[in-house]
Amino acid sequence: MAFLEEKDRKEVKKILQEIENPVKLVVFKRNEGCLYCQEAAMLLDEVSQLHEKVSLEIIDTDESPKDIVEFDIDKVPAVAVVGKKDYGIRFFGLPAGYEFSALLGDIIDASKGDSGLADRSRKELGKIDFPVRIQVFVTPSCPYCPTAVRMAHKFAIENENITGEMVEAQEFPELAQKYEVYAVPKMIVNDEVEFEGALPEPNFVKQVLRILK
Repeated sequence: MAFLEEKDRKEVKKILQEIENPVKLVVFKRNEGCLYCQEAAMLLDEVSQLHEKVSLEIIDTDESPKDIVEFDIDKVPAVAVVGKKDYGIRFFGLPAGYEFSALLGDIIDASKGDSGLADRSRKELGKIDFPVRIQVFVTPSCPYCPTAVRMAHKFAIENENITGEMVEAQEFPELAQKYEVYAVPKMIVNDEVEFEGALPEPNFVKQVLRILK
């Protein structure tokens, strides 16, 4: 069963024409106890076939503990979007629905190795000199969530101390309950700072920088 219809494939091909350098999609899965692992692998395989500079690597977490540690994977399915280096771009859960657009945007950004952020944002984010993990809780039907996911991933590209993670709330209900996710997108920064909404870039930066106080 194909995820992308022919018209979708044509549109994705058109979008991926902006790719500049090779990108690797690393999919982490396991055969048992994972609701959408197989689907994630299939979807990313279809995407990788639409541009010669996009490659795919599928890792079984039951067989590759070293890779789990290297990529800091604690749940599956997971996807890492890797350009000339691992920028810390992560998807936990199937990147489908509205989040598919975020995936495509991240592939292009990773290929360029450029966050595309405003100069002021770059300067402000440069103040972060310790590990920061931004979890963005989403649902596939949320039209505002990709904006927040893309912002977190751009921050990760900009500063090697930052990891940006999309977390699909419905696939990981225990986490959603832990962080009291009642509306999406909801951001959790190092388990210390939380905020909601698809904020404009300057506001998103300001909220993340609360971690410095």
